[in-house]
Amino acid sequence: MSDQRVKSWRLLAANPVTVVSAAVLAGVVAIALTAAWIAPYGVNDVDVPQALRPPSGSHWLGTDELGRDVLSRVLVAVQASMTVAVVSVAFAAVAGVTVGVLAGYRGGWLDTAVMRVVDVLFAFPVLLLALAIVAILGPGLGTTILAIGVVYTPIFARVSRASTLSVRVEPYVAVSRTMGTGSGYILARHILPNITGPLIVQTSLSLAFAILSEAALSFLGLGLQPPRPSLGRMIFDSQGFVTLAWWMAVFPGAAIFVIVLAFNLFGDGLRDVLDPKQRTMIEARRRR
Repeated sequence: MSDQRVKSWRLLAANPVTVVSAAVLAGVVAIALTAAWIAPYGVNDVDVPQALRPPSGSHWLGTDELGRDVLSRVLVAVQASMTVAVVSVAFAAVAGVTVGVLAGYRGGWLDTAVMRVVDVLFAFPVLLLALAIVAILGPGLGTTILAIGVVYTPIFARVSRASTLSVRVEPYVAVSRTMGTGSGYILARHILPNITGPLIVQTSLSLAFAILSEAALSFLGLGLQPPRPSLGRMIFDSQGFVTLAWWMAVFPGAAIFVIVLAFNLFGDGLRDVLDPKQRTMIEARRRR
């Protein structure tokens, strides 16, 4: 491992907020992977006599209007939200980076044409465009993933294009071209490795917004469909019971808040480490 990477890891570990957010995200990933096994009850086990029970020893987060265990439903809903976020952001990253890198590296008419399409997509509000896609294709897991992936593709395209434009004029890229090196080798060896920093930060931030987008679509009834639990749908279902059972809305909302906040804080920490200007400022402050 190079000295620069060691310094980056040390700076990352020296930030307690980043460390705590990373620990929270590790816990969220563990929940997403094991939710089906650690949920104490079935997510759709109806027990009407136990309806609207407050948090207790038998139901740690209480029960909903049908007597279903809120903790079990939150755990499985977190799993669903993380699945949607990871798959949709992965789709957006692959599509956006491919388009952005090719446009930035080739330039000319290709860059102009591609970025005009990206600008058109970017002009629409994220949630509005996602709603339009879901309304056309119909609600469901696959449609939700596709809609969120499409609306975040322009963001990755812009970030990767801007980074490629700055890297392609570096001397080592010019030397590779004069030596007759193929474009595929230059992209794989010189361009992509040097634009990973901004892309990693953007991925972390996009995961946070993807969680929010999925919750918003589910809240509006256009995301994940019952009987599959969703954090947004749980909040929607709790509207008529806010005064009777506050836990039905508070715990799903708290799950969304914690996950989104952890992704944002972790993304800020990565930016401080991966951005040379930010890293230089942090190192200067530490020397004082």
